[in-house]
Amino acid sequence: MSSLTVGYAGMTHLGIVSGTVTALKGLKTICFDDNVELIADIKNGKLPIAEPQLQETIALNSSSQVFTSDPSDLKSCDIIFVSPDVSTDDQGNSSLDNVNSLANIAISHIKKDAILVILCQVPPGFTRQISFKKAQLYYQVETLIFGNAIERATSPERIIIGCDEPTVDLPKSYNSFLECFKCPILKIKYESAELSKIAINLCLTSSITVTNVLSEICEKIGADWGEIMPALQLDKRIGKFSYLSPGLGLSGGNLERDLVTVIKLAKEHQTNVDVIKSFIDDSDYRKQWASKIVHSLTSNTSPKLSICIWGLAYKKNTHSIKNSASIATISALKECSFRVYDPAVKSLDQEFQNLVFSETAFEALDNADILMVLTPWDEFASFDIKEIHERMNSGVIIDPYKMLNHNTDSSPDIDYYTIGVCKYKKE
Repeated sequence: MSSLTVGYAGMTHLGIVSGTVTALKGLKTICFDDNVELIADIKNGKLPIAEPQLQETIALNSSSQVFTSDPSDLKSCDIIFVSPDVSTDDQGNSSLDNVNSLANIAISHIKKDAILVILCQVPPGFTRQISFKKAQLYYQVETLIFGNAIERATSPERIIIGCDEPTVDLPKSYNSFLECFKCPILKIKYESAELSKIAINLCLTSSITVTNVLSEICEKIGADWGEIMPALQLDKRIGKFSYLSPGLGLSGGNLERDLVTVIKLAKEHQTNVDVIKSFIDDSDYRKQWASKIVHSLTSNTSPKLSICIWGLAYKKNTHSIKNSASIATISALKECSFRVYDPAVKSLDQEFQNLVFSETAFEALDNADILMVLTPWDEFASFDIKEIHERMNSGVIIDPYKMLNHNTDSSPDIDYYTIGVCKYKKE
């Protein structure tokens, strides 16, 4: 096993995490990207992503993990994974240019008997059209989660492999690599594997959407979604690991991309996807949850308020703001001024004239009319709600994920809004 050399072409989130975990398993790992500046930054400890435990894990791999911008280094690899993140636009459309470019680089430098594996998420049919020997070409489904990627990559529930001929044994080198992970291996056709990743995400999306729809009903009728969740988790048909925490729509780009991919497939093959379109519509609607509260507080006049936002990233433990609810909220409240704080996001590519970054959460809070906690970073849960209230102009707190320890007895002067619960309002 120690003689196996594994390469990764593409050093964004997927490639960096996957290569790092492979090196952690004791395998020599070549981490390649043709972006010379990116590789130089990584070698100097400047990672392009925020991911818990990633920097520390790379440090443990100093003798087994090599970062390089020289494609000839791939010639030593027994397996090469094509591993860039697939970028999407704001409508969820994928760009596969970088995937194709890195696949071509890998193919032009791969040794004769080595295995080529497409690891990044691609639409069904992509792998089969690659001009490479099908007996040495595979697609592997990635199931990483931003903010928990090291654990997911180290201990997957199962690994899904797309093959030209699923009944044929895997090459010894690939099989030896997969044995490191000690989990079930599912071998299926290329197209089935490519669609299985999309199927996983659409099932998650359906659960998220149903949860959000029902949590809003809870807010209207006096029910509490937090009381309903345990009943669902104890149902074996739903289960304790289901996505039952309500949120502010779909963000991050991955789920949105898969919805768009299925819609395109349905249009091409004339199948019905009205339910998929409804997921997109509902996501857009959910992103307006916080801004609608602000408009309701100002009696539908143009709000000119000072708002503090804690959290710009679309979820905790990541620096990505792709389709985040925070950006949607800021865009919907152009008349307001914003002071924002996020532990991982310190600047925005998009320019907002009404936004100022703060160095600390409490600096952003000073003299705010409204506090919005729009990313559930763990640090926010430790803050004292009375101290928060004292630094604000008013007592309006919009806390969708219920990060703050609020109750009407300890903080009766606060108008507190959270998802799935009738708001606690000061008398």
